[in-house]
Amino acid sequence: MRVRLTQLDGKLPNIALMRLAAYHRSKGDDVVFTHRASRDLLDGDFDRVYGSAIFTMSAPAIDRFLTDWPSAIIGGSGTDSHMTVESITGHDHQGMDYSMYPDFQTSIGFTQRGCRMRCRFCVVPSKEGKNRSVASVWDIWRGDPFPKKLHLLDNDFFGQEHWRARIAEIRDGGFKVCLNQGVNVRLIDDEAAEALASVEYRDDQFQERRVYTAWDSLGDEAVFLRGIARLEKAGIPPNHVMAYMLVGYDPRETWDRIFHRFNVMVVNGIKPYPMVFDPTRKDLKRFQRWVVTGLYRVVKWNDYDTAVSRDKTNFSFEFGGAAQ
Repeated sequence: MRVRLTQLDGKLPNIALMRLAAYHRSKGDDVVFTHRASRDLLDGDFDRVYGSAIFTMSAPAIDRFLTDWPSAIIGGSGTDSHMTVESITGHDHQGMDYSMYPDFQTSIGFTQRGCRMRCRFCVVPSKEGKNRSVASVWDIWRGDPFPKKLHLLDNDFFGQEHWRARIAEIRDGGFKVCLNQGVNVRLIDDEAAEALASVEYRDDQFQERRVYTAWDSLGDEAVFLRGIARLEKAGIPPNHVMAYMLVGYDPRETWDRIFHRFNVMVVNGIKPYPMVFDPTRKDLKRFQRWVVTGLYRVVKWNDYDTAVSRDKTNFSFEFGGAAQ
């Protein structure tokens, strides 16, 4: 059987497609992996076509993919599909094929699935249900000669029953770990904060000390800052923290409300990372670029985005000479 696996978005290896590749290759099938949504003249025929998307903003790519491959099986958090890998491979097949990503040397996986929260903008609870442990660190690491670097995609690491065992495996095994889906500081307690501080947490390039979290709602300010204080008390300084800030979702949102969250984070030494809910909002995409590139340190927002400066919005924050 000839199989096409299509990664429609995301920079990291796609675990669902890696598992499907391992499954089909174990059956002797010919597997073709691509990032290309559209059909190519050289594609030929396939007995089965899969597509996976993790971001809802990938809807245009999904539409192109399904136009060219109307019989495709599609899944992922960026789609409406509730199709799971297990429904295809069965629960006994857990292998992953890294050969599609030859330059990726770290080990990737989940120690837990599901989430304690039920945020309206997030599909994880509806697709994965309640928190549960699914694998140990030793299950995820590929072993020698691969480095002891773990890219964990857990949505709620400290929400699982066995997080203490996972922390011990990371710490005692000498692993560096990236939790770039974010740790929920709204629910973190002193024990969890101290546990996180005890391991070698890293950014997604495994170069800098980085803890990822999120502040999505203005109303969560007090609980967010309380969690940041717990991290700092445990030994994780705010300048080690990157916080995703959802923008473009709340219908009550204004530029004043956006800049309030942004300013509070910068004043406290936290690195903000805007996540634009609606990709058609070009103004928010410009804001994201201004923040992520660090231009906010040297260029005023109203100078950077003249379209927004025509609004009579008055921002009162000063940082590094870039008065708003």
